[in-house]
Amino acid sequence: MSPPPPRLTASYQALPGHPADGYPAVSGLLMRQLAGGFPPAVAVRVCTSSGSPYAAAGGWARMADADFPDPVPADAYTLFDLASLTKVVVTLPLVLLLHQRGRWSIDDPVARWLPGAPRSPVTISDCLLHAAGLVPHRPYYAACADPAEIRRAVTAELADAVPGSVSYSDLGFMLLGWAVEECAGEPLAKLAAREVLGPLGMTSAGYRPRVPLRRIAATEADGDQRPGPGLAWGSVHDGNAFALGGVSGHAGLFGTVADLGRFANALLTPDRHPVLSAETLALMTSRRAGAGAGPRVLGWRLQPAAWGSWPDGTIWHTGFTGTSLLIAPALDVAVVLLSNAVHPVRRLDQIGAFRARVHQAIRDALDGLALAPDAAPHDRGTGRFEGGCGPPVRY
Repeated sequence: MSPPPPRLTASYQALPGHPADGYPAVSGLLMRQLAGGFPPAVAVRVCTSSGSPYAAAGGWARMADADFPDPVPADAYTLFDLASLTKVVVTLPLVLLLHQRGRWSIDDPVARWLPGAPRSPVTISDCLLHAAGLVPHRPYYAACADPAEIRRAVTAELADAVPGSVSYSDLGFMLLGWAVEECAGEPLAKLAAREVLGPLGMTSAGYRPRVPLRRIAATEADGDQRPGPGLAWGSVHDGNAFALGGVSGHAGLFGTVADLGRFANALLTPDRHPVLSAETLALMTSRRAGAGAGPRVLGWRLQPAAWGSWPDGTIWHTGFTGTSLLIAPALDVAVVLLSNAVHPVRRLDQIGAFRARVHQAIRDALDGLALAPDAAPHDRGTGRFEGGCGPPVRY
């Protein structure tokens, strides 16, 4: 018997500038993607400083196969492997919080906070800007015997690092994660929960999720991030983070679309951010590196040109598993996009195009709302529609 078609459930809320049900084209796009089998599961949330005018989730958290006869449906409560969003959701806020509290300066050499590290001119800020001169990635999980050996190997990379040009690197954020632990004197997962996730109301987010597997989106089967075959389900996909016990500064965080929505909403209200001051958030976006198609601020990328005409000051980040987060302060809008696009196998050639289509559809919807004569309703309401991969049924 063939499995039922994937379903998508969408919810809406009328907010100023965002009339109820203003995103039908986005829902249609998401349903077509799910019907085509890529990605297996998706969760999207559009956020403003007032709330969330649009959210949608559906598809399959885990596909059926020879050993697993029935697919697991995904919904708004599904936990996704956030992959490199860990860098900006956990590590960046903790680094900035320690700076805000005067525990360190982002201009400190990172080696100062890494016992046994070689002397190096690389600063904390260099690592945040991906301008530390470190290689993008190495499969330490395949060459090192244990987490201590991985840490020694990554730290040793500082000896040859020459800061300057921008080159995206997992290594810099692995170093930052360990440096945060040394400065604060506590494990990264504990710090993340107490100092960032808890205050932001991200109640489901965390490292090493302790929930039933059916609540978690599976990622890759028989991939190259594990020493042997098998499905990554309930544990982090990234091989280095997995070998480090599931906790690292560069990857390892899991969360729901609502968790990321709360994180995004806080960035849209810097004067009321529960963790970082407006001054610290201004510092985050004032330090810049790179030029052309790859400019950066602390932690984030700028200019998502392939995703539509987002205004100056828009910041964004992606994760390997098929996740992304975009913050557009000039529009008072943020977009959370979570998926398990590497399940059951990675299709990297499709992930970029999928992200671009979703963000372009949302950008087009925002343009349409701006032109609508009743684009600033003051009545608030909620509703939703649900359907398979044909036209949605409204109720």
